[in-house]
Amino acid sequence: MKKQTETKAFLSRRKFLGTAVAATVAASTAPIMFGCKSDDDNNEVIPPYVTGEGVPNSKFGGVQIGAITFSFNRMPGKTAEDILRYCVESGVSSVELMGEVAEQYAGIPPAPGRPPRDMTMSPQQQAEYEASVAKSSEEQRLWRLSAPMEKFEELRKMFNDAGVNIHMAKFAPAQWSDEEIDYAFNAAKALGTKAVSEELGDEACKRLGPFAEKHGMLAVFHNHTQFEDPEFTIDPFLAYSPSIMLNLDTGHYYGTTGLSPRGFITQYHDRIYSIHLKDSTCPLTTHQVWGQGMTPIADELLCIKENQWPIYCDIEMVYPVQEWSDAVKEVRTCVNYARNILI
Repeated sequence: MKKQTETKAFLSRRKFLGTAVAATVAASTAPIMFGCKSDDDNNEVIPPYVTGEGVPNSKFGGVQIGAITFSFNRMPGKTAEDILRYCVESGVSSVELMGEVAEQYAGIPPAPGRPPRDMTMSPQQQAEYEASVAKSSEEQRLWRLSAPMEKFEELRKMFNDAGVNIHMAKFAPAQWSDEEIDYAFNAAKALGTKAVSEELGDEACKRLGPFAEKHGMLAVFHNHTQFEDPEFTIDPFLAYSPSIMLNLDTGHYYGTTGLSPRGFITQYHDRIYSIHLKDSTCPLTTHQVWGQGMTPIADELLCIKENQWPIYCDIEMVYPVQEWSDAVKEVRTCVNYARNILI
């Protein structure tokens, strides 16, 4: 068993690329059907997007591989229907859904478009833009106070009918009013999840913990570069509420510490709701194509598999994409990479 674990933990890039190339050839000749064969007793690696079963299933070896839908941010379509199609085409069956996708589907008033980054605005233009942002923010606040939960339930059904579960909603509501935070947890519940995600911070944890308890749900917090400080500890954040959980970004964790996430996951596994999977370098913390960086992805996935911890493992595809590829193809390759490790 130890030898087998070590072999998978050091999965060779050459072997993976060979499998991926074969899968790409198969995909190019297969019907446009998307599904995934996940049989723990069958070691044959069958990419989830060429089985022809029609429904994705990215749970491998008892580990749920999914994606944060931010991974598809560079794709042209941004509607909920577009995002769902990307999920199915990628072969992922569980997602952390970005809040704006859900809210747009539910009918929130649109925010003004951001000016181009290279645009220099005059004082009058800046004032007009800030006024439009303030007006839009108030319109959205009022909308949230009476938003129909039926639209979120409808969105949940649309995803579930296609074989995709929503395990977390990224509303990031810590700066919202109390009434809007209540709305965020109610909307997340209507989407079928018990978790709302936010960026890690002292005030955010202090604010959202009691709301999570009130709603019988979880407030889940995502780290960035906090672990770069050797004195940093997560314990004070977790102490605010038993309803506070972690969304551990293992790419950021490795990129700032140079340590395998296995030790941290083992210590805090009962307070980790999900992890974000990236392949990063250390100490520069640049995100790479999986297998070309330094993050021990296999080590962390096998740790979760060996202990059967119910931790969602989400692909966050943020590395540069070549012009001959796109985010859907890259997430699909990441799914297959994880499958090679876990099956």
